[in-house]
Amino acid sequence: MEQKNIIFSLDIGTRSVVGIIMEVKEGNYYIKDTVIKEHQERAMLDGQIHDVMSVSKIIKEIKEELEKTHGPLRRVCVAAAGRALRTERSKATISIKNKPILQKDDILHLELSAVQAAQVRAAENFVQDSSKHYYCVGYSVLHYYLDDEEIGNLIDQRGDTASVEIIATFLPRVVVESLITALQRAKLEMEALTLEPIAAINVLIPPSMRRLNVALVDIGAGTSDIAITDEGTVIAYGMVPVAGDEITEAISDQYLLDFPKAEQAKRELIAKDSITITDILGFETTIPKEEVIQQISPSIEKLAKSICEEILRLNNNKPPKAVMLVGGGSLTPHLPKTIAQQLQLPENRVAIRGTEAIQQLVMENDLPKGPEFVTPIGIAIAAQQSPVQYVTVYVNDQPVRVFEVKSLTIGDCVLTAGLKVSKLYGKPGMASIITVNGQSLTLPGEHGHPPTILLNGTKASFDTPVKNGDKITIIPGIDGRSARVTLNDLFDETFAAKTVTIQGKPYTIHPVIEVNGRKASLDQVLVDKDVVEVRFPKTIEQLLDQLQLTQLKEKIRPFYVQWNGKATFFPKFSGQLLLNDRQVKPSSPFQDGDVIDIVPYQHPTLSEILQTKQLNMKHTIVVLFNGERVTLEQQIVSVIRDGKQLTGEERMYIGDSLQIDILPTKPFIFQDLFRYVEVNRPSTEQRSFTILKNGVECTFYEPIQHGDELELKWKSTKTT
Repeated sequence: MEQKNIIFSLDIGTRSVVGIIMEVKEGNYYIKDTVIKEHQERAMLDGQIHDVMSVSKIIKEIKEELEKTHGPLRRVCVAAAGRALRTERSKATISIKNKPILQKDDILHLELSAVQAAQVRAAENFVQDSSKHYYCVGYSVLHYYLDDEEIGNLIDQRGDTASVEIIATFLPRVVVESLITALQRAKLEMEALTLEPIAAINVLIPPSMRRLNVALVDIGAGTSDIAITDEGTVIAYGMVPVAGDEITEAISDQYLLDFPKAEQAKRELIAKDSITITDILGFETTIPKEEVIQQISPSIEKLAKSICEEILRLNNNKPPKAVMLVGGGSLTPHLPKTIAQQLQLPENRVAIRGTEAIQQLVMENDLPKGPEFVTPIGIAIAAQQSPVQYVTVYVNDQPVRVFEVKSLTIGDCVLTAGLKVSKLYGKPGMASIITVNGQSLTLPGEHGHPPTILLNGTKASFDTPVKNGDKITIIPGIDGRSARVTLNDLFDETFAAKTVTIQGKPYTIHPVIEVNGRKASLDQVLVDKDVVEVRFPKTIEQLLDQLQLTQLKEKIRPFYVQWNGKATFFPKFSGQLLLNDRQVKPSSPFQDGDVIDIVPYQHPTLSEILQTKQLNMKHTIVVLFNGERVTLEQQIVSVIRDGKQLTGEERMYIGDSLQIDILPTKPFIFQDLFRYVEVNRPSTEQRSFTILKNGVECTFYEPIQHGDELELKWKSTKTT
């Protein structure tokens, strides 16, 4: 026969060992032969080999019997007991604040850290020993989180924290080694290793169905193995040490039968309406099936209760959507119905599944069928589809023997070697805490460097595949340096030097920086607990102060006087501050390249100030007197400064105190004219005179107005 198309598998159970010859042809699986042999002694306990010699003897008998028909058998596929498989959920979180965006290697590091945490927990929970005695045989990512919010993928993400939640499966080293020893004594080489729950799951619940919350229960003789699917993966494995033997012992106790006869009676009970038994006293009795079931119903209830309690524990205290039963113990009468009742499921949601449910399986008519053959056939198929293969690699020159249920990577080897992934990465450098203008600021240290990973001398990564004999070198990453930040690194362009032009002259302005009260340069390195004070002019007024141009500030003072005790401002005469030819206030900000000009305040005359208030010190009219223009004035505003009457032409200064009074206005009369003109009488003779206003004779008290024509005419007088 062509060995490459033939698979020899063994299901080494607590009560019996099943050997199967399967042929793979055109994508289908053909069961060519089966051999079942029961242990003569209690060589297995809860699925674990306790008597290697006895188990090896049974294996050798099955091998030799199959060889009579199928020729020499040298390699075999086996399964590790599901009760030895451990599952752990774990979550790992790292800080990614102020770090570069996440890459694939960063995420692998995070995942492996979570697996190692689960590995340590498995060791603590089950063996109270070093984690190196448990090997990870696979893990699945359940969720990624960014800042505690679930996210589909972490690659190229930024945030404060990144987390991953995984479920990992582990197998004790002793389980595999006892299997290998028993096979070697039977002159067989382990071709592939699979896991019993995975074997049954793979043939009954393909990945496309694993999004459903389903429980698979493999009820054997000594134990019942349980696997739970949900969220697209196998989320938990479990085992209860109660199975078919519980029913056998109940029959034995009830009817005084030795164990082999009770086992035979149990099997007949499945297929017949009544059973005939001979007890240890020699009495033969025929008993109806329903009577036997009624007598052993407490044991059926106990088996169902144990299974249901473990299902609920594994499934977060809630019933699954459905339960599949396989294994010889699943044929226990009324067991599916009892499980459905205890899980509060409809009866059609709990079912026994046999070999007919395995896709692409072809069995000869004379070969046994039923749920007890699901796991043995699953071992053969799973070992062919996804075997656990052994390889030996060298991690930092130390040999490490690892097995896999997937493509083996450097990360898997690092886990098996017991290297702490978290210690392979350099630690971040020490941070410094400084105070800047009264505010606390943390300066992070340099990021730790990742490890250097070499595979056979060539640079590699955690997800690089490995093969037998590969040499892996792990050089731990270097710790990051402590925070080293200069003032120049700390301050951005906000504090860069600026150039402005003031009154046509360029000035360069730098920030004034003090560290611990002393002036510092921008290249000074800051250390922990430094106190930094930074002063940079934000306004034009602050700029002039820093440049010690306070005399220019004086020139832009607003002009005002104390007007009858009240400060009165005159913008027309105030100084002006121009920023790029636009008038601004001293509190206005400035930018690099700005041009600042100062227009100084003025010293106006009193008259100019009064004019802004629409006031004149004098009321003036112009008249014609004897054909000549004459200006008449009358004071209507009185201004006194420092006790002195002002005329109007005096210069005013900022803050002058002026006492201003508005005088009553009187009309001008003809005789007011003579205060501004001189009238000379004729010298040769006496004359009389006549005064005229606009050609009409009037008196000295005649009111006059602007523009009037006034005359004084002399006339001769005759002496009698």
